[in-house]
Amino acid sequence: MRRTALGTRPDREPVAAKVPEVTALFWVIKVLTTGMGEAASDALGQASLVLAAVVGLGGFALGLRLQLRTRRYVAPVYWFAVAMVAVFGTMAADALHVVLGISYLASTTFWAAVVGIVLWRWYRSEGTLSIHSITSRRRENFYWGTVLATFALGTAAGDLTAAQLGLGFLASGVLFAVVMLVPALGGLRFGMNTVVAFWFAYVITRPLGASFADWLGKPSWFGGGLGYGDGTVALSATAIIVVLVAVVSVTRSDVQRPAEPHDDDRVASRL
Repeated sequence: MRRTALGTRPDREPVAAKVPEVTALFWVIKVLTTGMGEAASDALGQASLVLAAVVGLGGFALGLRLQLRTRRYVAPVYWFAVAMVAVFGTMAADALHVVLGISYLASTTFWAAVVGIVLWRWYRSEGTLSIHSITSRRRENFYWGTVLATFALGTAAGDLTAAQLGLGFLASGVLFAVVMLVPALGGLRFGMNTVVAFWFAYVITRPLGASFADWLGKPSWFGGGLGYGDGTVALSATAIIVVLVAVVSVTRSDVQRPAEPHDDDRVASRL
């Protein structure tokens, strides 16, 4: 098999950005995966901690393996990986509180630090945090490390507002919906850096989706929920995700065009 002068394996490197273009459907599916991950993690934990660990860790490993083995963006593979990261990220955040007894404030602070460190290492290494630049294995690894950390951070932040601060699930969901206006309006109206706006929004969508999922699934005596059940919420969200991923798979409306060579400076200023 031919190798380059640097010893890399060109057939194992991505040839185009391996993440979707940011569209309205991207954010809809992203919020749904956060809610699904929260509800599925809770449902599995209530059924069996062993089952939860097997599904969470096994699904996480399988999802990333499939994603890393592809050379281009493939919508079902990508969103399956995101869904499994959502489940595993929820478990990782919950473990700090449930298993180790760490407060939600401390776990939120911890995961915020992890997100900051991963982004800092990524930028120091690559000079860009743009999702339009995910065209190498190293950048892809940084991307998925950031995604995992943001899911855990969002879970901890949602639990902090709903439980420790006593807002309940619905009020927490409304709070994070309002916070989402910061990157939305900042990017569209006030010249906020689009890469910063993207990652800001990416973090906030996690507690946003999880709060509304908990509101729908949990009983009224626990955070003011509607009591439909975590399993029902997880299955319903999964069904909608499957339909929407099928839509983008057929229309290919979320496929990024390949970046031009030496294009990092330009893409760093875009989402």
